[in-house]
Amino acid sequence: MKRTHIRLIHHKKWKTPIIVLTILALILLLTLIFTNPISSFHPKSQSPLSKSTISTENAEIFPDLPRLAYLISGTKNDVVRIKRLLQAVYHPRNYYLLNLDLEALDSERLELAKYVKLDVVMREFGNVKVVGKSDLVTYKGPTMLASMLHAIAVLLKVSKSWDWFINLSASDYPLMTQDDILHIFSYLPRDLNFLEHSSNIGYKEFSRVRPIIIDPGLYHLKKSGVFWAKEKRSVPASFKVFMGSEWVMLSRSFLEFCIWGWDNLPRTLLMYYTNFLFSLEGYFHTIVCNHKDYQNTTVNHDLHYIKWDNPPKQYPINLTLNHFEDMVQSGVPFARTFATDDPVLDKIDKEILRRSHGRFSPGAWCVGTTSLGKDPCIVYGSIDVVKPSAGSRSLEKLIGKLLDTENFRSGQCK
Repeated sequence: MKRTHIRLIHHKKWKTPIIVLTILALILLLTLIFTNPISSFHPKSQSPLSKSTISTENAEIFPDLPRLAYLISGTKNDVVRIKRLLQAVYHPRNYYLLNLDLEALDSERLELAKYVKLDVVMREFGNVKVVGKSDLVTYKGPTMLASMLHAIAVLLKVSKSWDWFINLSASDYPLMTQDDILHIFSYLPRDLNFLEHSSNIGYKEFSRVRPIIIDPGLYHLKKSGVFWAKEKRSVPASFKVFMGSEWVMLSRSFLEFCIWGWDNLPRTLLMYYTNFLFSLEGYFHTIVCNHKDYQNTTVNHDLHYIKWDNPPKQYPINLTLNHFEDMVQSGVPFARTFATDDPVLDKIDKEILRRSHGRFSPGAWCVGTTSLGKDPCIVYGSIDVVKPSAGSRSLEKLIGKLLDTENFRSGQCK
């Protein structure tokens, strides 16, 4: 008995129609997949801040919200200011590290730790930590840089999910809500590094680059001024020195490079800046601009509103009610410096942050009622939802200007 065989078509005239039909079927299938409204694919806009992507008409196209890692630093008598600043910038998505330097009393450090531990919301989310063993910090010396590198290393260990690091002092304060900040930065590439920088250092060549200083805070337990060496050093030839503001917003990828240092540049520059006056104003700036992988990620702005005397002195002007309107119009998310409990802080709380005394700035995550004076953030909902205010438009405008083609490349590492 003969077996039945499945006959295969080998005739050439059938091959072409079958191939064509197969290709057409695949094209039709792919078209249905990528145009289906319930598809899990959500394209991102080519222009991060275009009106079409920021519109609230279609939440499906919103990108993932970032997570921010904050370092809030202070010294003796700064506990009250740090608490207030933490309440003003708090959001459950973010991470916070509070650091009082060695000059602060142990009782102050303990008070801060107890506050964090006893707060219902912070205890629930576990996203606020206090540095228990602090180091001495000399404002002009490299101990400030060492303190920040320590904080960054701790934050990298605490969580693998944050996107940007921001350093604030007890004399800083936000000019917009975390909902506004998270909303706008959700549209940006996560490798951008915001730091004011320039290689045109002018007089600083002779006041910063050439002098050699020793910071006694590296080996003493009591704060004192830096020591000056008689000798001077030449301007480096193997790398280009950049300087700028010490207030930064740096990407996680760049900071992992600075901490883990698979290239030797971060370690080499760390040794160089150990004897550098105000090393925090040059260390990260010089690294990012001397490495090919990061020099094109810089945005030349420190995201702070700061007023200086003319000519500028060592410290900026304390901001007051006279600066309020200008601060609001600036579009920057932070400002400094403020005197303790200055009335302008109350105005910022009331008109911008909608924050009551002793409470967090409310965001979309706060779903409780304010009746009978209750704190709406005691009851919380999703931390993946934000409700930006009209204030976010000023930040959008600023970021759009900074990332404009004419400004972005021309401001990088020049």
